[in-house]
Amino acid sequence: MLLSGVLAILLLGSCGGRQATVTPSQPQRPPTPVPANDEEAIVGLLRAEGEAVVAQDMDRLAELWAEDAIVRDAKHTPEDTSDDALWRGIDAIMDRYVVLVFPGNPQLVEPEIVSIDIEGDKATVVSTTRIGEEVSPGGDTWTFVRRDGRWWIASLTYNLEP
Repeated sequence: MLLSGVLAILLLGSCGGRQATVTPSQPQRPPTPVPANDEEAIVGLLRAEGEAVVAQDMDRLAELWAEDAIVRDAKHTPEDTSDDALWRGIDAIMDRYVVLVFPGNPQLVEPEIVSIDIEGDKATVVSTTRIGEEVSPGGDTWTFVRRDGRWWIASLTYNLEP
């Protein structure tokens, strides 16, 4: 009887010894709503970029930009491109966020859209971006391209005011 009791304890111990492992889940973003039209999709991209900047969410930012995108700092001389700073390609643009944008720790980034011009699979947006208390009175120029059934940010040119 004693031997069967010891065996029962060993059996129960070996069965109960395995513990379920719990894998922490990543926070889930709500599904991206399907835009009703091209203009809504483009405005949604601009807003998503601002939200991702505030959250410093590199993964989200990388989902918004085309692989061959360009960011240009016109350095307040929009007519003279020889002094422009240029970031070409998604990797360079992501580096720009880390080196130039995130250190300022923006708490609010909101585009105020001045105009949207959509022609086929290309679009241009002029916006006055507000980053905290800073406002770009000369506006920013964004371009977008539709590829693979969706819109992507293709370029940003900023510091356009003389």
